[in-house]
Amino acid sequence: MDHISEPDLARLNRDVLKGFYSIIKDLDEYIKFVMITGVSKFAKMNLFSGLNNLQDISINQNYGTLCGYTHAQVADTFAEHLQGVDMDKLQQWYNGYNYFGEPIYNPFDILLFIANNKEYKNYWWGTGNSSFLIDKLKEQNYYLPDVQNFIADDIVLDTFDVDKIDLVALLWQTGYLTFAGKWEGFNGMQYRLKVPNKEVQQSLNTLFIEYLTHQGPQLRVNQQALYQSLVDAKFDDLKIALSALFSSIPYNNYANKIIANYEGYYASVVYTYLASLGLPMVAEDVTNKGRIDLTLHFPDKIFIIEFKVDQAEKALAQIKAKNYQEKYLNQGKAIYLLGINFSSVEKNISDFEWQAV
Repeated sequence: MDHISEPDLARLNRDVLKGFYSIIKDLDEYIKFVMITGVSKFAKMNLFSGLNNLQDISINQNYGTLCGYTHAQVADTFAEHLQGVDMDKLQQWYNGYNYFGEPIYNPFDILLFIANNKEYKNYWWGTGNSSFLIDKLKEQNYYLPDVQNFIADDIVLDTFDVDKIDLVALLWQTGYLTFAGKWEGFNGMQYRLKVPNKEVQQSLNTLFIEYLTHQGPQLRVNQQALYQSLVDAKFDDLKIALSALFSSIPYNNYANKIIANYEGYYASVVYTYLASLGLPMVAEDVTNKGRIDLTLHFPDKIFIIEFKVDQAEKALAQIKAKNYQEKYLNQGKAIYLLGINFSSVEKNISDFEWQAV
């Protein structure tokens, strides 16, 4: 993984490991048990072709908690170190890795959380270099809201070799995505993927924002303005914040190159910005009348958002025509409907309508 963006060196390292595993196979009579761990799983036909008797337990629920801490283990084992900690908040930040057993914490996060006076920070994210994700994103133009709610099969999850790496498989195998559920489809098992927790949600989407907008220090200013306007439900401020966000994107020398090959660019920018705030949200939210582009949840309010490009006055009209808000009427929260249209010519918001339910 350290050299995945250097294919020649990565292939060389792969071949060295392949030779090592071939030797293990030859010494089979002397070996009772071998367990191999790591952040990446290369196709057996390439890396493990000399060692063909492996059992892959990565998503075997019998071993689902093997490499992490369960919530009960954290609460019990670290009780004296976690006095006064809001355990629900701790779960939101660092729990959520799911391999079809009980959800688990990344042990590294818990240990550093305790060592750093119980401050909520992006500990695990800060230990690695994520630039290789952007390299793959440039090659494979996924619609970002779909990436974080992706349905995959075993073929996609196993598409991981130096010469062929699927972005979704890469995100899963490196810990940026985990499993939300699984079911048997007509052609085998199907898996729904999700972001595991608040730490990864904030960090991963901030990385995506930088790729989509290249805004640098302005990013933090935009995040704060968006967050405050949503907390206060001040829609004039929200429109100003979003317009300022798109105005600060360097289109001429950067973003135009992405937009030319990237369907859903404008919606992806808004989505990743909101996701980087760590807010609970659902992209492509399913109702009995269709799919809501984005639903944003606060403790006391819900925003139902529809995006359009070059279709003035149609976004809010669609929400109302399909009665998307009906899904959330029994939650006892304020509900706001928000339709946003972008102009591909102006490269900014051209129509912004909202309505309280």
